[in-house]
Amino acid sequence: MLIIGIMCASLIQILDTTIANVAIPHMQNSLGATADNITWVLTSYILASAVAMPITGWLADRFGARRLLILSTMFFIIASMLCGAAQNLEQMVFFRTLQGIAGAFIMPLGQSFLLDTTRPSRHPQIMAIWGMGVMIGPILGPLLGGWLTESANWRWVFYVNLPIGLVALALLIANLPQRDTIKRPFDMFGFAMIAIALTSLQLLLDRGMQIDWYDSYEAWIYTLLFLSTGWMAIIHLATARHPLFSSSLFKDRNYTIALSFMIAIGVIMFATMALMPPMLQRLFGYDVIDTGIVLMPRGVGVLLSMQLSGVLIRFGFDSRKIIATGFALGAISLWQMAHWSLDVDQYHIVMSGFLQGLGLGLVFIPLNVSAYTTLDPRLRTDGSSLLNLNRSLGGSIGISLTSVLLGANIQTLHNELGSHVTANMSGVIDVSTIDRYQALGDAALRMIDAEVNRQAAMIAYIDNFYVMMWLCIAAIPFSLFMRRNTGSRGAASADAAPH
Repeated sequence: MLIIGIMCASLIQILDTTIANVAIPHMQNSLGATADNITWVLTSYILASAVAMPITGWLADRFGARRLLILSTMFFIIASMLCGAAQNLEQMVFFRTLQGIAGAFIMPLGQSFLLDTTRPSRHPQIMAIWGMGVMIGPILGPLLGGWLTESANWRWVFYVNLPIGLVALALLIANLPQRDTIKRPFDMFGFAMIAIALTSLQLLLDRGMQIDWYDSYEAWIYTLLFLSTGWMAIIHLATARHPLFSSSLFKDRNYTIALSFMIAIGVIMFATMALMPPMLQRLFGYDVIDTGIVLMPRGVGVLLSMQLSGVLIRFGFDSRKIIATGFALGAISLWQMAHWSLDVDQYHIVMSGFLQGLGLGLVFIPLNVSAYTTLDPRLRTDGSSLLNLNRSLGGSIGISLTSVLLGANIQTLHNELGSHVTANMSGVIDVSTIDRYQALGDAALRMIDAEVNRQAAMIAYIDNFYVMMWLCIAAIPFSLFMRRNTGSRGAASADAAPH
């Protein structure tokens, strides 16, 4: 019952990072917002969650982890209802900020409670169960959001959290164990530096496209703030007597490598999910429901490989080799996607997505297990908050970078392809005499331009798939730097050890 409660709470939190995306156009009309302003509905949630997540460990120690998780779930439900009832953009952004703050503590606390309440030998299985909510949420979000928006209205994107959240809340109140509280000084300076750095980075990534990146002074301000406060935060955390995060976290090799890999997973998982729906809808003519159905096998692959990786680790397989295999499968799937054309059929889209899901599942669970195998149990809550934060940051970085590359490449490729549309092209209307056809001639030129745009966009998507493929390949050798997991024998001895 505790596992179900934590899973339900984690699911609604991770769903809300993607479920609202497809409803944005409907919200814009209903709330009377502009195309630029409406993006704050997404930005405010991600930003608030990123800023609040680093203090999860301190709050759990100071006020009690049980109390914090229950209150976080309760306020997340209330904030979701308020988002659904919002009457204007200002209310929506404020309620989404509250929702992001409340939801920030759910994932790390849920993960640490699952680890604390199970034997070490069961950690691979429990991480596989928890990982289902983490990995499936972003995949189900667009499909569920599209269906709710089309069949009811955009407000149900938030109201759907109520029944799932109430089940989670009841199960957590009934089954969540108590933890001792610890009087721990709060590192205000460290938190302020981290908060400013994360806020600056997130604003740069989210607003970069709108402000033309470094053609705007705003982007330079965000960059300078991020670099200066980030540098001060690093120095402070390394030298302070009571830092926000214990320095023991960063002395653990497995955990430090896992932090880096979480950014790579965030880039691959969220960037691919951000690229695929618009590509399928704009270039291939899929509707929202068909897009969700075609992308669903990716989630099936994640589910299968998560369970498989948990079993393999329990039977003593080297987690480093499982992680390397997962990244290799991800690279193969992206290589397949980089060879798509505008004539690709559903079979190849489904199979590449399924293969990528298998790879993500094989990476995610062994990575979490390896990160916590050598980590002191008292550091789990802080460690979990940082791992989840890095995954979210990886997603933001991946989405922003792929969007920038996509836009720049489309413009460049359109110019290159357009230069080959000449009067001498075989099978194409003679553009040198097209003026005589007046309206029909204009229509023909628009058709040619649309096709050039379509071809340029497809090539730009392919370039992005190549970039992520090389990221997967580059991650493979780094997995070998991790310490080998102890396997079932080490877990069995840990089970027998006093706690």
